[in-house]
Amino acid sequence: MLTPQKEVVRAFYKDMWDHADVTLIPQIFHEDFTFRGSLGPVLVGHGQFADYVRWVTGVLQNYTTDILLMIEEGNRVAGKVYFHGVQREAIFGNPPTGKLVGWLGAPIFSFDGPKVRDLWVLGDIYGLLGQIRTDGMQGNEFSTSR
Repeated sequence: MLTPQKEVVRAFYKDMWDHADVTLIPQIFHEDFTFRGSLGPVLVGHGQFADYVRWVTGVLQNYTTDILLMIEEGNRVAGKVYFHGVQREAIFGNPPTGKLVGWLGAPIFSFDGPKVRDLWVLGDIYGLLGQIRTDGMQGNEFSTSR
């Protein structure tokens, strides 16, 4: 059984994001919450975040998040997640590939009472770029000789 805070995180990914259900945003977040997303933007409030959800789920068809890990400490829940979907629109200046793409993320949810006040997500953007770039450049320049 999940704690109340972990249940909010689960609902955020599995109920809200996986179904692009922006009507759930007020149940999860304070009106003036702050968000720093895995794809880069810094947003404030329900309206800006709803626009971001619509954009991401428009770019990536069947967008889904797999929750790999959740760790709770005090008023925070951190995690490891895997975002994925089929790229149907341009992103980061790269045209649609029609391929299933995915990247890892590390979210930190900060709660104020039962709702989220701040959400910060670090995403493996280089891993994503390596899957979508059409110029032959890869996201990771390091390789091992083994």
